Amino acid sequence: MHETTTLLIEVGALLFLLGLLGRLSRRIGLSPIPLYLLAGLAFGHGGLLPLAASEEFFGIGAEIGVILLLVMLGLEYSANELVGNLRAAAPAGLIDGVLNALPGAAFALLLGWDWIAALVLAGITWVSSSGVIAKVLADLGRLGNRETPVVLSVLVIEDLAMAFYLPLVTAVLAGTGLLGGGIALGVAVGTVVLVLVVAIRYGNLISTAMSAKDPEALLLGVLGMTLLVAGIAAKLQVSAAVGAFLVGIALSGPVAHHATELLTPLRDLFAAVFFVFFGLVTDPRDIPPVLLPALALAIITMGTKTLTGYLAARRVGIAEPGRWRAGLTLVPRGEFSIVIAGLAVAAGSVEPELAALATAYVLITVVTGPMLARLPDFAWFKHWLRKRGAAQRAQPAPVPD
Repeated sequence: MHETTTLLIEVGALLFLLGLLGRLSRRIGLSPIPLYLLAGLAFGHGGLLPLAASEEFFGIGAEIGVILLLVMLGLEYSANELVGNLRAAAPAGLIDGVLNALPGAAFALLLGWDWIAALVLAGITWVSSSGVIAKVLADLGRLGNRETPVVLSVLVIEDLAMAFYLPLVTAVLAGTGLLGGGIALGVAVGTVVLVLVVAIRYGNLISTAMSAKDPEALLLGVLGMTLLVAGIAAKLQVSAAVGAFLVGIALSGPVAHHATELLTPLRDLFAAVFFVFFGLVTDPRDIPPVLLPALALAIITMGTKTLTGYLAARRVGIAEPGRWRAGLTLVPRGEFSIVIAGLAVAAGSVEPELAALATAYVLITVVTGPMLARLPDFAWFKHWLRKRGAAQRAQPAPVPD
């Protein structure tokens, strides 16, 4: 009884604190993710007031948080939209992977880490935060801008890439090696293709089985199916997160719309728990030694991510200001970077500094990313763009041979 009482007090106090931090973050115009991470650091191992009784609860809640983040992401797209975006944005996705995954891998090798840590850090630096970027676009009133579909296409490609990357890295971390990783990747590819085919041809039937008119039944049905498929996917070494993403893809129409409304509060709750849990299991005393490397890595990959968006927008004919808006909007890393680092920490087969480095790296990009996204709106930046454009126009045209 005493343990239950302590658990209720710790969980209640921490959730109440997260509510206050979420409100504070919105008042100052920042994502709440860095504040949630800081709260976890403050009350975790080596923190100001360690909370021992609630760690197991937050561990389970963190797993549910990842699943809800991914199913909600899947609900945003139909299977047909996903396939169409994949075809149109494939070149931009390839540029994105090369420019942002390779620096992470190279950085790990420069630190003297092994190839497994390099594979993990490549994923951490590769993927932008869909949640943070969606909020930035809404806050800055850019949802209708010409460059916004370019940004969303890059995010979709990254989400799809994670469906293949996560099972590969999960198998490698489990010690099955490249062969086991290749087998897991093959299973993942087959599963993704199978689910996409089922979603395209029979998605309406799956959605019809759910009642959009009964909120209680819809919530229980979608949540139950998501957890069931995620669990089966984890048993098949495909990754629970990928299974949840594919469930979201399979649902469509009014069912997907109403499920999004019903699951949003749950996602927000358990996503916050997930970020807190990552902070809880990271000793803040491990961060100062990796702060400078994290800052250097953040500066490098913020530059490469900006270049990614700039090139992707230029490829489809977006004007200079829109190219910069697209590039700077893509800077923040968040949920996927923490998911990947969390997998590595749980496996225990990578460098112990990786969790601290990932936490510091995400904190830097999530805090500075929304600020950098506002740069194209400043008068001095617009003036610089005009001068740059005038200088380019003044240059003589090349003389043909």
